Amino acid sequence: MSQPIRFCLVLHNHQPIGNFDGVFEQAYQDSYLPFLDLFEPYSDLRISLHASGPLTEWLDEHHGDYLDRIAALVAAGRIEILGGPFYESILTMIPSRDRVGQIKTYTDWLENRLGCAVQGMWVPERVWEQSLTSDVANAGIQYTVLDDFHFKNAGLNEDELSSYFSTEDDGRLLRVFPGSERLRYLIPFSAPHETIDHLRWLAEQRPGAIAVFGDDGEKFGTWPETKQHVYDDGWLRQFFDALTDNREWINTTTLAEAVTSTPAAGKVYLPDGSYREMTEWSLPADQQVEYDNITHEMQSDPRWQRLVRFVRGGFWRNFKVKYPEANEMYSRMMMVSRRLERAEADGITGDAIEWARRELYRGQCNCAYWHGAFGGIYLPHLRNAVYNHLIAADNLLDQATDKPATWVEATFEDYNFDGNQEVRLASDTVVALLAPLTGGHLYELDIRAICHNLLATITRQPEAYHRKVLAGANPDGGDVASIHDRVVCKQEGLDQRLQYDRHPRKSLVDHFYDDSATLGEVVSGEAVERGDFVLAGFETKLRRSSDRVQVLMSRQAEAHGTHITITKGVTLNAGRSELEVAYLVEGLPADRTLHFGVEFNLAGLPAGADDRFFYRGDHSNRLGQLGTQIDLGDIDDLGLVDEWLGINVHWTADRPTHLWAFPIETVSQSEGGFELVHQSVVVHPHWHVRGDANGRWSVTMKLSLDTTQAEQRIQQAEQGVLA
Repeated sequence: MSQPIRFCLVLHNHQPIGNFDGVFEQAYQDSYLPFLDLFEPYSDLRISLHASGPLTEWLDEHHGDYLDRIAALVAAGRIEILGGPFYESILTMIPSRDRVGQIKTYTDWLENRLGCAVQGMWVPERVWEQSLTSDVANAGIQYTVLDDFHFKNAGLNEDELSSYFSTEDDGRLLRVFPGSERLRYLIPFSAPHETIDHLRWLAEQRPGAIAVFGDDGEKFGTWPETKQHVYDDGWLRQFFDALTDNREWINTTTLAEAVTSTPAAGKVYLPDGSYREMTEWSLPADQQVEYDNITHEMQSDPRWQRLVRFVRGGFWRNFKVKYPEANEMYSRMMMVSRRLERAEADGITGDAIEWARRELYRGQCNCAYWHGAFGGIYLPHLRNAVYNHLIAADNLLDQATDKPATWVEATFEDYNFDGNQEVRLASDTVVALLAPLTGGHLYELDIRAICHNLLATITRQPEAYHRKVLAGANPDGGDVASIHDRVVCKQEGLDQRLQYDRHPRKSLVDHFYDDSATLGEVVSGEAVERGDFVLAGFETKLRRSSDRVQVLMSRQAEAHGTHITITKGVTLNAGRSELEVAYLVEGLPADRTLHFGVEFNLAGLPAGADDRFFYRGDHSNRLGQLGTQIDLGDIDDLGLVDEWLGINVHWTADRPTHLWAFPIETVSQSEGGFELVHQSVVVHPHWHVRGDANGRWSVTMKLSLDTTQAEQRIQQAEQGVLA
């Protein structure tokens, strides 16, 4: 008989804020429910279970009996419940006050609903910085799980990782377990006996050791091909049988029991990091390719096993650099968090404050802020959900602070933490954020009535995995593969759809093209840029009155070798869901025209459905779904309708124009494979401009944002609740 060993099976179940209801249900049917059904009869087995707040709230609403069964197993000592931040936020991404608040709020919810005592927690994505220790401890948590990768980066050897360790920050203590990467790759992809063999080897080498498997519960049925493997082919039953058959030396137990029955192996301070794969994903694409090439080359080197524990990739916070859109969400979240903090410091209390806090916490859900093996930031519905909750929190703070029914304001501040001043135009209906020193772009446009950001766009850029797309899908070898190893293309011809943008996909992007530039050239990115306005800085002035604010942005630069000046003014009025944009171009040559265009991007308006369409004039004059390419001449309006969202965006101009419209689509990676994702719609009016006697040309455009349909639905729903 082998020496005894403790085996902690730690499952993390999660669905992000904003995921589709059908995805929640499918994961429940494929993973969460069948796992519980199989686990219940094995009375000798115990596990530690973490389910994120978005998932437990959904389960409580849709499958309360499932949570009742979990509560019964908690009472029987079979399941330990782990806490964490309520809405699965990356702890290093949110302020200290929100870390503690999220953890405490979720602990209270879990203890009230499941009758448990929460002592440990799951660290989202195991993203760790040592300074988190004091916040986690101050939130009432005694222990957590990270990866053995963290410990190896701290200089510990594999044979030292046989128990948990103590760590400290600011005099506050926390116990930390090393989760085994080896077990993460064995379970459930290798035969059950391979895990038993590994545990036997561990028990013989380190009697009394604690082995920890900590990973996604979705590996057991939701990940591609795992439902057949884990349940239909009997892997999980065989695994539980093997653990039961070897219970004389494998004590399958909880983290709580391990902490109370064994001493810490020592003290450790862990470097900033996450699990190995996450550190790779956070690298810039070219460096990620280089990292991947070098590590593969070195694996045949006999020194590699000695070197690998010193090798690591990047730093999680750099996702905010790799994806500027992540930084935009982060900075918007910080804006709301600080506003909530100020309101509380002013002594404001009440239900609106508490609901604003909950909406803020929901907007901190991590999945849309980064990208790896899952869709992450490339999934529009996840980005939309983040903004939805942050805008809702802002609206609630307006209520709490007694904002008037109609109002408007304009402010300067470094809103996106780039060291430059941005402009915020805000009213009771709209919030617009502009970056004067980045092309004078409009980079956020919030429609407050429906809590939607029309500029939750994403810019197409190279990804390390795009070389796999170019190489094509790998042949089916018959084995169940980890999502980290699969190469599956969900659509044909994805290699032909790879395209990268030269500028952010925002609005008020000012272009000068050759006279002969075509829609096809602009769509493909082959149109030559003849001006110096797309990304350059503009001088800025604000104008304010009681019911109207305006930002004026001006730049003198070259276009087609001619020095010209562009001044663009953006105006917002109190009580009106409309943005007015006026352009004045000066210094135009008298002997020729210049091809000038203004690019708008509009996000959250999906393609591929008949209730999302372009129109002219009125809705009866439809021009096709929102994924259609449009090339029109001599027009002065274009509408975009999303009947599901309940919004009508109507663009108008005070002079005739040519207009292009086309979709922006990305080729991105998800757990199901590589896929084409519709991200936004470009609306691009363009003119062949010639100056008047003074070399001047101007146009005024309006973007009207009609949410009547959505507001009527909300009123009907509220009346239904009251009826």
